[in-house]
Amino acid sequence: MEFEYLISDFTGTLSLDGKLLPAVREKLNMIAKSLKVYVLTADTFGKAREELKDVDCTLHMIKGENLDVQKEEFLRRLSAEKVVAIGNGMNDRRMLKAARLGIAVMGSEGCATEALFAAKIVVSDVSDGLDLLLNPKRVEATLKH
Repeated sequence: MEFEYLISDFTGTLSLDGKLLPAVREKLNMIAKSLKVYVLTADTFGKAREELKDVDCTLHMIKGENLDVQKEEFLRRLSAEKVVAIGNGMNDRRMLKAARLGIAVMGSEGCATEALFAAKIVVSDVSDGLDLLLNPKRVEATLKH
């Protein structure tokens, strides 16, 4: 699979209680050397901008109603076939399903069942999900028929 974009949720996926999880900054910056990285968030804890200041990514704030629809529409504007998406929440389910590759994260915050079933791959930690992108043969092995 060839990708051009990574779209990730922030709260509960890249962060816990608004604080970026260990190794995420380094791994996102490594991924940004080959993919354009977008982080979509309603920023529940109000810390996303500060936490991502040293990350080579574009932060896109979403707000209001239908957050799941907003995330999916953002993804489709980029071309879903070129997107890998990472998320854990109910508002990530449409994005995970629409992406060429959806990765659900079952981290400390948990994972909405709908997000879990919308993804092609499930990981127990976002670091593992980012490692899949840094080591593409792992994705290939996981999805091999």
